[in-house]
Amino acid sequence: MQEPVKVEYRVAWINKIAEIPQTAWDELALKLKTPFLEWSWLNNMETSGSTTAQTGWLPNHLVVWRGQDLIAMAPLYVKGHSYGEFVFDHQWAELSERLGIDYYPKLLGMSPFTPAEGYRFLIAPGENEALLTEIMVSAIDQFCTRNQISGCNFLYVDAEWQKVMEELGFHAWKHHSYIWQNHNFDTFDDYLKSFNANQRRNIKRERKAVANTGLSFRAITGDDIQPSHLKLMHDFYADTCDKFGWWGSKYLTQEFFEQLHQAFRDRVVMFGAYAEGDDQPLGMSFCLTKGDRLYGRYWGSFQSIDCLHFDACYYSPIEWAIQNKIQLFDPGAGGRHKKRRGFPATVNYSLHRFYPPRLAQIFATYIHQINDMEQQEIDAINQELPFKKEAIALQVD
Repeated sequence: MQEPVKVEYRVAWINKIAEIPQTAWDELALKLKTPFLEWSWLNNMETSGSTTAQTGWLPNHLVVWRGQDLIAMAPLYVKGHSYGEFVFDHQWAELSERLGIDYYPKLLGMSPFTPAEGYRFLIAPGENEALLTEIMVSAIDQFCTRNQISGCNFLYVDAEWQKVMEELGFHAWKHHSYIWQNHNFDTFDDYLKSFNANQRRNIKRERKAVANTGLSFRAITGDDIQPSHLKLMHDFYADTCDKFGWWGSKYLTQEFFEQLHQAFRDRVVMFGAYAEGDDQPLGMSFCLTKGDRLYGRYWGSFQSIDCLHFDACYYSPIEWAIQNKIQLFDPGAGGRHKKRRGFPATVNYSLHRFYPPRLAQIFATYIHQINDMEQQEIDAINQELPFKKEAIALQVD
């Protein structure tokens, strides 16, 4: 009787995305709904100097080979701080300090500086996903234990993958983003009809305030995107960050934006506000798109123009999304302005495993209570959405 062939897997840690051929990486990443785990995006983060040991984002990616075939990988970073994550775990860091535990460094899985759902291990189709996931988790456990790393954290995780990881002992921490969904709208006016009369008037007034300045918006996509657009977008981004001082979260370099032209402009959509006769926008927002999804990331303007931010970051992208059959628009971090403009609070999760026993026990004991409190906040936010009564259930579904 012939013995079954033993499958040999080789696990490795790499410090540069560029160590993996783009075609091999993207064979696994392109099938995902998110664009933020694709080779060009992550490699650009590294080669532009945005994610480096010097910035506190030491690339430490996990890959699994079978022979010459790349069959699984996980973008990971060793972090010496919690900046750029948008999941605020400072309370756990403070608790660790009181317990005499070094919270940093920690191991982090996410697309850097990108609070958009979709992170997961990337596993080739047809492979034994359950087995490979266990192998990768075991490798992470060994790495963290050997290097005295306090915990492994995955942020903005894919909902289906979350279930798999919870079965392997990771604890889910509930958060929320503000997400627009396309409920079969044919026009922007169709979307406006879902609001109550007062907010419908407010949105029309805000868009009119921009139009009355003589500005009009253009979507800039594909081959229409020039290197000058991306350089200008960096300048807008940097200026916006600088206005918030220490809290400005300026993480991306000029090289990052400029390198997008060659590597990733097919995913980029920018919404520029132009004065009549001008060929350079006075303000602009920067988004990415893939499939039926649109993601808002950055914006800026060198002039203070009433309501320009709302049109650039919300209304013009929504109008473009409807025209292009986009089903989901994630406008990015923050929420102060979003709920009034039709973005319900929507649950997302992070996953956590702590290795010091006392910290792990406390987290496991209290995370359910913390999640219940977060759900109460989500419910309260969505009870205040300015939709017609008959549209509320549809919008928060």
